[in-house]
Amino acid sequence: MPERSHPYEALPAAELLALDRQHVWHPYGPMPGRQEPLIVSSASGVRLRMAEPVEGHEELVDGMSSWWSAIHGYNHPALNEATTAQLGRMSHVMFGGLTHEPAVRLAAKLVEITPAGLEHVFLADSGSVAVEVAVKMCLQYWRSIGRPGKTRLLTWRGGYHGDTWQPMAVCDPEGGMHELWSGALPRQVFADAPPGGFDTPVDPAYADHLRSLIAAHADELAAVIVEPVVQGAGGMRFHNPGYLRVLRELCDEYGVLLVLDEIATGFGRTGALFAADHAGITPDVMCLGKALTGGYLTLSATLCTPRVADGISEGEVPVLAHGPTFMGNPLATAVASASIDLLLGQDWQREVKRIEAGLLEGLAPAADLPGVREVRVLGAIGVVQLDHAVDMAAATRAAVREGVWVRPFRDLIYTMPPFVTGDADVARICRAVCAAAKEG
Repeated sequence: MPERSHPYEALPAAELLALDRQHVWHPYGPMPGRQEPLIVSSASGVRLRMAEPVEGHEELVDGMSSWWSAIHGYNHPALNEATTAQLGRMSHVMFGGLTHEPAVRLAAKLVEITPAGLEHVFLADSGSVAVEVAVKMCLQYWRSIGRPGKTRLLTWRGGYHGDTWQPMAVCDPEGGMHELWSGALPRQVFADAPPGGFDTPVDPAYADHLRSLIAAHADELAAVIVEPVVQGAGGMRFHNPGYLRVLRELCDEYGVLLVLDEIATGFGRTGALFAADHAGITPDVMCLGKALTGGYLTLSATLCTPRVADGISEGEVPVLAHGPTFMGNPLATAVASASIDLLLGQDWQREVKRIEAGLLEGLAPAADLPGVREVRVLGAIGVVQLDHAVDMAAATRAAVREGVWVRPFRDLIYTMPPFVTGDADVARICRAVCAAAKEG
């Protein structure tokens, strides 16, 4: 390879793609990849600037918020300033035996804005690790208070909680991505998927189903863990918040901890700041990630109640034995605080409702397309579900022709746009999703 004058000189597109194909393993793909990725050279606002024109477009409107994280869009001045200011002080310092203002401020802020009673914050580096930490908290809590037999988890089908070990164990064991590992993963307890529809009344028969399972397994259950209101990558399904109240009551009645995985739903995506707010409940443990830093850096948080923390801290092993190298990273925690301030400093609920209205109007025509099973919208989430597996390549091309980036999967073509997406761009995203549904 010829020597370059500067280590960051841009590679020609053909060379970059060749190196990518030779060396880079992309998510949920084979090695080497079978589909050529598009090259992004920069991003600003809600637009991704392409290294080379794609289907005649030099920019694509991002309909995905970079996997639901970039709620403020890209290259935001306030978040840039927070990051560069912190970079000038220190980019990282170990969290063992040391602390620093960005992490402390963020923890205090999270306690303030999450449901009342979540008072302790463990900062990790990804959503999946936040779930690992949550499971470890629950298992260690019961061991510490003399109930070591409570080691299993209950969840409902259709869920997705991440790709590391314990999170895989509570993803849908049949329809999910982790069926391959079903013989090796811990065997958990699975309820039927909750009845669909945010506004569909709570089904007493399903509540009884949950009761029967929790009652039957109470002696071995450490926790119930679910995605509240929206099941994300497991199927983009919505359910009535009343089922969360049912779970809270049953967990209290039968002595089981309740964990809410708000990694995808946190920070306003569903129209409430946290999905738990729709139900007015407090879980024993809550997991946050994705939009926590506004899409700038990887960071997650696992919050718990004093009951959980005290139980662990008074046990035979009085520490939570977990400590990522980059735990409490100053850059990530500084930009996370700035992202939360940016969100709460505006009328974010109005913006999410505006996007919801645009998605309802713009995606409605998809319901009449052949092969479309259902169209559903909640907050800044729009979903078109097909009656067949989507042709990802064809659907992606169709959306790109409209100047929009979306990432379909399974039988779903969906969008979670940044909250700063204007009405015209929301309409454009909807046209792209409809085009993708027609072609996919």
